[in-house]
Amino acid sequence: MTVAEIAAWLHGRVVGKAETEIVRPAKIEEAGPGGITFLANLKYTRHIAATKASAVLVGPDFNISSAGRNDVAFIIVDDPYAAFLRVLKRLIPPPEPFFQGIHPTAVISASATLGENVSVGPLSVVGDGVVIGRDTKVGAHVVLGKNASIAEHCVLYDNVTVYHGCRIGSRTVVHSGTVIGSDGFGFVQKPDGSYDKIPQLGIVRIDEDCEIGANCTVDRATIGETWLQRGVKLDNMVQIAHNVEVGEHTAFAAQSGVSGSSKIGAYCRIAGQVGIAGHLEIADHTTILGQTGVSKSITEPGKTWFGTPHMEHVRAGRVTAVLHSLPELRSELTALQKVLEELKRSMSK
Repeated sequence: MTVAEIAAWLHGRVVGKAETEIVRPAKIEEAGPGGITFLANLKYTRHIAATKASAVLVGPDFNISSAGRNDVAFIIVDDPYAAFLRVLKRLIPPPEPFFQGIHPTAVISASATLGENVSVGPLSVVGDGVVIGRDTKVGAHVVLGKNASIAEHCVLYDNVTVYHGCRIGSRTVVHSGTVIGSDGFGFVQKPDGSYDKIPQLGIVRIDEDCEIGANCTVDRATIGETWLQRGVKLDNMVQIAHNVEVGEHTAFAAQSGVSGSSKIGAYCRIAGQVGIAGHLEIADHTTILGQTGVSKSITEPGKTWFGTPHMEHVRAGRVTAVLHSLPELRSELTALQKVLEELKRSMSK
């Protein structure tokens, strides 16, 4: 594609050589001739002087005349990063990692129902009563338990396990090593200190357009559903406990966990290594920063929280600043105590 063709496709405006042929996208520091890159943040403008890219996607606030790069074609767009993602998908189609069709080593139950153009990879198992929608791709060593349901246009990478009765909605992607529908952590301690297991009789329901990273666990409900609503995104190694509900388009970064029966609102952003206690409610549009421990419900939507226990992030920043100076404050307090004691002694004479 030429620069002009890319600009027209992105509804952008070209400044520079519009006829230049573009063959590959690249990072701004690594791009070479024929490459296209982007500048989304003006604090990285210094890279423009050194880049060898043939074209750069920039925002309306970028001063092209001061860049001094007449050899580079600039494409002005509203959102350079979003535009670059579109270019990535156009110039580098994703690889097809799946066996096409049904691999001869796959075990497919006679009572399973497979839609048109379904692929099932080597050594995968599709259990009794399983339903797989059309155009869904199932990798190698995947296990789909009895009566599990996978809708159309889904992607299940190698070594995914979906337990019995669980349901996955359309266009959902599940990455390798993830387990959907394992038993929730439900036990009752007996008088002698040992435990009785509480039967986990519910399912996991995952709605359409979700993406679940590698090595995640979404536990089945004790009764009813553990529910991930439309557009939820889980990074790698996220734990969702039994009977949790996660609202639409909420995203979790890696190594976060939600304890049983908590309800997370829609459009929330949960950073890495966040822990959310059980039986809580988190309001819509909440942001929780990394390594925060949430021990009480958050009822006001749209706020940002940090720390353990969680507090509004501005206050948490002040608390953290004070913590860093505690040794000095203690020394000063000790010195003041000595002065006070000396004053008391002198006044008592």
